[in-house]
Amino acid sequence: MAVTLADITHLRKMCGAGMMDCKNALEEAGNDFDKAMEIIRKKGQAIAAKRSDRTAAEGCVLAAENGDFAAIVAVKCETDFVAKNADFIAMTRSFLDLAMANKPVTTEEFLTLPLSDGRTVVNHITDRIGVTGEKMEIGYFEFVKGASTISYIHPGNKLATIVAFNKPLERQVARDVAMQVAAMNPVTITPAEVSQKMIDTELEIARDKARQAGKPENILDMIAQGALQKFYKDSTLLQQEFIKDSQLTIDQYLKKQDKELTVTSFKRVTLNVD
Repeated sequence: MAVTLADITHLRKMCGAGMMDCKNALEEAGNDFDKAMEIIRKKGQAIAAKRSDRTAAEGCVLAAENGDFAAIVAVKCETDFVAKNADFIAMTRSFLDLAMANKPVTTEEFLTLPLSDGRTVVNHITDRIGVTGEKMEIGYFEFVKGASTISYIHPGNKLATIVAFNKPLERQVARDVAMQVAAMNPVTITPAEVSQKMIDTELEIARDKARQAGKPENILDMIAQGALQKFYKDSTLLQQEFIKDSQLTIDQYLKKQDKELTVTSFKRVTLNVD
């Protein structure tokens, strides 16, 4: 049976492959759509194996929130050309929608979720590799849960943040905090959450700087402690100066809305940007 344009178009809608790839797969499969899909998938797997040592530094980062759950999905690829392609962005959006609907709690669970066509996230990526010839992979899947959540996507789809709060709050206030996380890249919410390894590193750096500046040994620890407090102010979210009003810390900004309001968790994902 000859392969028709309608058959090619139907297969293309199923897998997103190019016209010639679909035509060749159908001819090889004798017009069996399931076999043709398997041929295209194997082609993607073969290309993926060849590209396994390539760097996927570009990609698309998207985020969304719905009540008590927010998520970020980042799909990585090799070139900015593919990253900006409408089909690639739509694929990333479909993965994010899937995460929002199912609320997986691990990357492994997320990767094995089926989309509406029955193919899993992993299968969709493999099939897309067969279309573009580029290495692709899930770069990140992150989520937060809380009494309320917010998401923020920086223009360009290379940076996104999600934040959870202990209480409901005005959307603009929540968005301000999400933008703060995007702009200032805090390491934790509070100083108490900073790891001892990071504290020791910051103290040692401060001592070395003071020593190189000719400061006496007996005051190096005092100088280092001062530097640590500055690190907390610069790098812990609630102690950071609010980017819209430097007279307030983020903690003070939140307390102006509600004395009990605070951040319970946040995630920040970025690709190929500072």
